[in-house]
Amino acid sequence: MEAVAQGTGKRRVTSALMTSLSAGCAFFVVAVLLLILGYIAYRGVSAISFQFLTEAPKPVGEGGGIGNAIIGSLVLLGIAAVLGMPFGIAAGIYLAEYGDGWFGSIVRFVTDTLTGVPSIVVGVFVYTLIVLPFKHFSTIAGGVALALIMIPIVTRTTEEMIRLVPTSLREGALALGAPQWRVTLGVVLPAAASGIATGAMLAIARVSGETAPLLFTAFGSRYFFEGLDQPIASLTVQIYNYAISPYDEWHAMAWAATLVLMALILAINIAVRFFTRKKI
Repeated sequence: MEAVAQGTGKRRVTSALMTSLSAGCAFFVVAVLLLILGYIAYRGVSAISFQFLTEAPKPVGEGGGIGNAIIGSLVLLGIAAVLGMPFGIAAGIYLAEYGDGWFGSIVRFVTDTLTGVPSIVVGVFVYTLIVLPFKHFSTIAGGVALALIMIPIVTRTTEEMIRLVPTSLREGALALGAPQWRVTLGVVLPAAASGIATGAMLAIARVSGETAPLLFTAFGSRYFFEGLDQPIASLTVQIYNYAISPYDEWHAMAWAATLVLMALILAINIAVRFFTRKKI
């Protein structure tokens, strides 16, 4: 009995220690995030104004803003989502439902490899594929570059979310005589829709912070959106241009643009949580 009591006490101490350690690590991560967000807000909020959010850049000392970059980023993300999400979701469905063979293993390996490829490599690839043949930077080239970064993320997220769907749901639908494709589209996908949507938005949040591939593809512009075959501004490139300048005014604008970018990413995540919440 004494040995049992000692063992129980030891387990309780170990459990309390590990719980405290886990809580401390969680608190540290949250604190770091709040510190970063707070510092960005502190440095950037003073430059936020209606003109800053709606006007195009102007020469130093004349004000201006990032209105064209906000519109440009939304256009680029829209193109990337339209091009990348269908391919990523379709590939994820294949890997989860039919990808147990050798071809599925190859696709899964290629997807994992693409996930780790530096974004600048994707930018150089799209530059060679689209920019050089047409001899100018373009909006569509930037959208394609972001889509290529997005596809492997969406693919792996979709696969994992579909694999979490209970097997009993599939078996029940098959027992009722539904074909495999109908089970996948009518039962499995709706059950995994919330997780797939969350993964897709996380992919959008991931690519919204990319700068290197856009320098090689969309490049940047001082004007508002002029067409898919023309260069376009983006928040990340605008932040880069402001940050490397020697002017204090543009440095303040860089912090303000960073704050806007963080707010955009936060808004995307909140919207996803709202629309994919489970309804009771």
